[in-house]
Amino acid sequence: MAPNTNFQKALSWKDLSEMTIKESDNRQGPTNSYSLLRLFGQPQENVNVTLYRDNHAWCPYCQKVWLWLEWKRIPYRVKKVTMRCYGPKESSYLEKVPSGLLPALEFDEGIITESDEILLFLEKHFGPLGRPLQDPMSLELRFLERKLFRAWCIWLCSPSLIKKQESYRKEQFKKIAKEFEKRLKNKEGPFLDILPDNSGNSLPGSSDVIFIPFIERMNASLAYYKGFNLREEHPAINKWLTSLEKFDVYRGTQGDFHTHSHDLPPQMGGCYIDSNPQQKQYSIAIDQAIGLDEMEISLEYSEETNDPKPEIIALSRVVKHQKILKTINPIGPERFDQPLRAALTKMLVGHNCQPENGSALGLRYLRDRISVPRDMPLLAARKLRKALEDTAKLDGPDEGPMITTKDRFDQNPKPFRKELTQVDFP
Repeated sequence: MAPNTNFQKALSWKDLSEMTIKESDNRQGPTNSYSLLRLFGQPQENVNVTLYRDNHAWCPYCQKVWLWLEWKRIPYRVKKVTMRCYGPKESSYLEKVPSGLLPALEFDEGIITESDEILLFLEKHFGPLGRPLQDPMSLELRFLERKLFRAWCIWLCSPSLIKKQESYRKEQFKKIAKEFEKRLKNKEGPFLDILPDNSGNSLPGSSDVIFIPFIERMNASLAYYKGFNLREEHPAINKWLTSLEKFDVYRGTQGDFHTHSHDLPPQMGGCYIDSNPQQKQYSIAIDQAIGLDEMEISLEYSEETNDPKPEIIALSRVVKHQKILKTINPIGPERFDQPLRAALTKMLVGHNCQPENGSALGLRYLRDRISVPRDMPLLAARKLRKALEDTAKLDGPDEGPMITTKDRFDQNPKPFRKELTQVDFP
């Protein structure tokens, strides 16, 4: 058989760098995971709020406060803290918050912890985001969110001894999810709160913000571990998520299925698989970068928006950190250089680039450790994961080191913090 010569030479780092874009204005522009200061048109000297959130944007309680501040447009600083599941907690933070719990909010000289207490404090000082949190309807919805959370945890995080037990837990979750759907259907607009913006369009309010983080994680984890399509089973929840995904505020904080499927086990004490054909199909698609399309996000990139292409965003993030990405890769910086450029070339121009022999392990190691939104937005990560997998297949079936479920010390941010010129934490 004649050798396949339909390969393109991998672009050089110089060529790749010329295709990157500058970072957007992280202080004034759309919601993003990189900014350490958000101003919303106000002068920096007016900022008296500091949000301490986890470095990787994995914490759902941090996301809740983050969303509230963004939709309310409260200027704030960000200080990023390591979660214990992926590294040691900073001593500077433990001096402020001895428990180490996240999130925390510093206002002038005071520290507030617990996400609900933080939101109540913010509402008191800056006014409500839609319906007040202590309104009877808001309290009812909060109780419903906790019911849904418990049903999810019992199904996801408890081993089922028999199939009947697994089915019961699934039905209990669906029953409470239908209660949430009923609440959504009884609203005039797409959200739980009726909150018009300056144009008269509906915006999410505090009740929506309280539900968002865990619905997002339910959608990902139940697909991966149970083979459950939340958006198909519950159309009103799908409609609500679709409405949320139109806002760059939400998309700037949104994680992807791969990130959540693998960051949840060490945070929650384990996630248990219900092995069935759909579960196998979904988990393979998530792990191998095939993806689950609209189950994950309803939007596709449109050139009409004039936004940078997802491929260019992904390229820019990789080029920025390419030295450390090569250094920490298990096959070593020299051996990983050409395969990484080959994958980026594939992503950008669509042509296969034969990676050097023995590189599949390194390519799949990176594929599995892209974190959304920490590293890049969801659609950008989708493009990069696929290019890494497509290039790895040209070399062979070797997988990278397994992703552990007891901890994620493979995601320790320390190497990247040394690399950055702008330090995240004092």
